[in-house]
Amino acid sequence: MTHVDEARLTAFVGQVLGDIGGAVSTPLVRIGDALGLYAALNARGPSTPEDMAEATGCDRRYLREWLSAQAASGYVGYDTATGRFALSPEQAMVFAVADSPVNMIGAFDTAAAMLDNQAKVQAAFRTGRGVAWGDQAGCLFCAVARLFRPGYVNALVEDWLPALEGVVDKLKAGATVADVGCGHGLSTVLMAQAFPNSTFTGYDFHPGSVAAAKAHALAHGVANVRFEVARAQDFAARDLDFVTCFDCLHDMGDPAAAAAHIRAALKPGGTWMVVEPRAGDCLEENLNPVGRIYYAASTMVCVPTSLAQETKSALGAQAGEKRLSEVIRSGGFTRFRRAAETPLNMVLEAT
Repeated sequence: MTHVDEARLTAFVGQVLGDIGGAVSTPLVRIGDALGLYAALNARGPSTPEDMAEATGCDRRYLREWLSAQAASGYVGYDTATGRFALSPEQAMVFAVADSPVNMIGAFDTAAAMLDNQAKVQAAFRTGRGVAWGDQAGCLFCAVARLFRPGYVNALVEDWLPALEGVVDKLKAGATVADVGCGHGLSTVLMAQAFPNSTFTGYDFHPGSVAAAKAHALAHGVANVRFEVARAQDFAARDLDFVTCFDCLHDMGDPAAAAAHIRAALKPGGTWMVVEPRAGDCLEENLNPVGRIYYAASTMVCVPTSLAQETKSALGAQAGEKRLSEVIRSGGFTRFRRAAETPLNMVLEAT
């Protein structure tokens, strides 16, 4: 009989209990966001369940249980002397401040969508077939847009674009830009707002996302942007100064064909910016909390999406810079570098 180390077993059970606690917190966090509970707690300061009921119009008994669960998770603070709950500034940045660079509500939305998607992906394990982006369960597209929004809002214009050689000057003067795989158009609209002399076209192969992107641009009154349904390997634009791909190259069925098409669509001296999940080049380098999240997302979303397409490249969300550089260079790009990075993303520049 195999000897069991009791200390290691106890530690491992504790680890798994922590994981289960995080998993079952997903609906509670989403309720707190949907009903404005985090926002109300942040605005009011230390509050009792009765205070929160008055502020939100929600039932006191439900609020007491929700607040208690949040306190047990360490997501809100609790003062035993006063019986009041509160958000620290740090907790508020994660749960209550929409434009915070570390707002993580979108990650909980994505986790919920992944759980909804289980039956489809589970069936695909046996067939080897994909699950098309448009067939994913739940509003995965909304969740992913919200997940990536804080990074784009806080880093795209301020850090990522200035890290590229000569791109900001072109955008200020007036450039022709394609945002390929634009999703709901958050990245496209942010760039269009920052550089009104340039023109932007967002392309995505999912009609529902393009419709959402058009609505997003209209709501923000942005006139120098438009959106079209098209694939990365055959969108119509030519003579482009700048092309972007945000967190989508690894999802494509044929990223090499996309790279070749983008190279052909760029003017001489044009630049391609590829934002991808941060990853090392081997599994050992990705055995960490960020890699854990990305491998889960890759299993449930990215690989199924790629396998539903024509060539089924299935790079996965943790492809790594070396593999991505091979794909990008295969399209005819001769210069490649990592221009910037965050804890979650790497920004690659190709010319």
